Amino acid sequence: MEADEYRMNGYSEIEREKQNLINATNNRKQRILNTIRNSEELRKGAIEQLERARARLRKVEMEADEYRMNGYSEIEREKQNLINATSNSLEQLENYKNETLQFEQQRAINQVRQRVFQQALQGALGTLNSCLNSELHFRTIRANIGILGAMQEITD
Repeated sequence: MEADEYRMNGYSEIEREKQNLINATNNRKQRILNTIRNSEELRKGAIEQLERARARLRKVEMEADEYRMNGYSEIEREKQNLINATSNSLEQLENYKNETLQFEQQRAINQVRQRVFQQALQGALGTLNSCLNSELHFRTIRANIGILGAMQEITD
């Protein structure tokens, strides 16, 4: 009867741990989705910044045409620097977003792995305890039979 009770408790323990893992995974998924949303908001901001930079670029290009007529090329260099800086900012933002996603995914995977490993260890420990309890029971019975047999020989 104890073994049946233990299996039932073990089963509910596994179900509880399974639910904990599902909850942890869902929480991690939500954090990743929030990170993606935040990254998208940052990306939108960067796109708006890029549009403003493009508007500034158009203005600078018009001024550059005037300066070129006068032989000045400094504005052209400034334009290229502005494009490069904006492009670098967008690329760096995209890299940060990707690194954050990879980090969060790996962290979630590691947590799930750790929980699965813990469950496996708990299951193995339960099996080992069950086996040890059975062996101890059999040894006790054998010892009692031996004692009874010795008592019977003494009384005969």
